[in-house]
Amino acid sequence: MLRLLTSIPRLLFEAVIALIVVLDELARPVYRPLIAAVARWRLMRRFEAWVAGHGRLAILILLAVPLAIVEPMKFLAVIWAARGHYVTGTLALGLAYLASFVVVERIYSAGKPKLMTFPWFAWGVGLMLAVRAVVLERLRASPLWQGGARLAARLRAAFARFRAGAER
Repeated sequence: MLRLLTSIPRLLFEAVIALIVVLDELARPVYRPLIAAVARWRLMRRFEAWVAGHGRLAILILLAVPLAIVEPMKFLAVIWAARGHYVTGTLALGLAYLASFVVVERIYSAGKPKLMTFPWFAWGVGLMLAVRAVVLERLRASPLWQGGARLAARLRAAFARFRAGAER
């Protein structure tokens, strides 16, 4: 019985991590091109150069401040939506993710080489990437994921056929 009680928090933690990884994988095709487009902006290149010109502690602070605002905002947005404030919650979640993509991602990208000189930061990033890889490996081996991948491939093929027909 005690073993079951101690395994429940671990199972909940693993379920939350799996959900985050799945949502990230689903959203990746949408947000990666957006991040790449924003990174090409002249203003963003200047901002990244400015960030990279600072020391590692300053970059850590530059990263921590927007993270301290954006991450709780995502949580609050979900709570608002769950309480029936669908428009407010959705808008807040969208803005929080946009700020995360535009500001946090660019600061991290520009400052990563210096941030990785903190041993604890490098360890945390390595751990996060390792956990993500394990979760993705398990998910991709599941019948649900494989069925979804087949469905996505069929939808992409149908869309390609539709586009080819429309271009004629």
